[in-house]
Amino acid sequence: MRSYDLVIQGGKVVIPGAGVKRADIGIRGGKIAAIASELPKQTAKQVIDATGKHVFPGAVDSHFHIGIYRPFQEDATSESASAASGGVTTILTYFRTGKNYLNQMGPYRKIFPLLKGMSKKAFHVDYGYHLALFTEEHIGEIEWLVRECGVSTFKYYMFYKLLNLAGSSPEATNYLMIDNPIDLGFLYKFMKEVGRVNHLYKQHGTIALSIHCENPEIIQAANEEVKKHPSRNPLKDYSDARPPWEEELAINEVGVMAKNTNCPVNLLHLSSRKAVEAGRDVVDRYPEQSFLLEGTLHHLSLSYEMGLDRMAKVNPPLRSKEDVAYLWDAVLAGTIKTVVSDHACITKALKKGDLWTSLPGFGGTALMFPILITEGYHKRGLSLERIAELCAANPARAHNLYPKKGAVMVGSDADFAIVDVAKERKVELKKLHTAQDFNPEEGMKLKGWPECTILRGKVIYEKGKVVGEPGDGEYLMRPLALHEKQG
Repeated sequence: MRSYDLVIQGGKVVIPGAGVKRADIGIRGGKIAAIASELPKQTAKQVIDATGKHVFPGAVDSHFHIGIYRPFQEDATSESASAASGGVTTILTYFRTGKNYLNQMGPYRKIFPLLKGMSKKAFHVDYGYHLALFTEEHIGEIEWLVRECGVSTFKYYMFYKLLNLAGSSPEATNYLMIDNPIDLGFLYKFMKEVGRVNHLYKQHGTIALSIHCENPEIIQAANEEVKKHPSRNPLKDYSDARPPWEEELAINEVGVMAKNTNCPVNLLHLSSRKAVEAGRDVVDRYPEQSFLLEGTLHHLSLSYEMGLDRMAKVNPPLRSKEDVAYLWDAVLAGTIKTVVSDHACITKALKKGDLWTSLPGFGGTALMFPILITEGYHKRGLSLERIAELCAANPARAHNLYPKKGAVMVGSDADFAIVDVAKERKVELKKLHTAQDFNPEEGMKLKGWPECTILRGKVIYEKGKVVGEPGDGEYLMRPLALHEKQG
């Protein structure tokens, strides 16, 4: 009789691509060793009774911002704990040079080792990095970053070009700590190199460029108009100041450039009907190109019509209820392939001032399953299997981690979220295990809460408490196929 370190018994296992099946799971050495209709208790050193619960693959939250508003190591520890409480076992976090984060500019050959060093023993869950690049020296490091550092996704912020427009203040330009333009000409060079390196490593996975698609010139003009005639709804004003059609315009610009540089693109945090339609249009127009359409928890659950204040300011903005409904239609249709939190822990103190000076963003990783299950499964009939694909299997595939992550199969990492899909409770800040001192969803009733989170066979969250340790998380080298082969 074979022995296991841990057996999860009695649960309904949610298997991406296969549905929901009653099964026991045997774990040995941090990996899934057996999936069977029944595994005897005496074969295990530890047993978890999941009767009446659903066992999901641990979520892969592939859009995160560690260290953007708080000291990096503190943020990594507190916010990865929040992720663990939400059934998230892997986070892929964006990092950039310039102000915030490490407050440094320079080559990644200097900065990435610092980042890796600060990350060690700071994370409760497994983690990887996407890197934003701002100089031609950075662009020249892409192949090295893939081959030596295990970074397979890069980022460009279209609206950061606003910092280099004529009339920008020295303080604004200095935000990125650069003196070169990051306009569409820079993006062209960036995309050409990502396309070249993707071709070089195509047998191992996809090297992609994630793009925040907003048009800065339109934002600048629309801001001036809205400020002259503000309404009583600050979040609608903010949406009008960054109108959905400027997202549409930016996505079409990116589509044309992707076609002409052969660069795989991730279209991030689509917030509106116009953005989704533009994303679908470029996919249809250029079927030979790789585009990933991403949605966020907040754009799928919040709108500017809900009476929220500037604490819910985020880029791109919250939109109308009609936009929220359309985003869900896109999820149900399979147009939006991944759902993420875009988690950025921020405090009320950094939201001070008025709508225009308040800093954007907020956290939400702990609500991954509750929002998807409440809004998707209970309200709209989205299957639990599709939820597992949206938050686990699809992001793992898109970001070169599958089947180590995001899968329920023998040999995969034993990462699980055991969820009570019928459990309903209000969102309470203290139960989200975050350093953030507010949450836009606070007080909302959600149904479908994780009760236990398991990382590579180790319980890291149970009974409302984070029981793992900073340092449980390991750095993930991507593409997995390239680095496992090298190792």
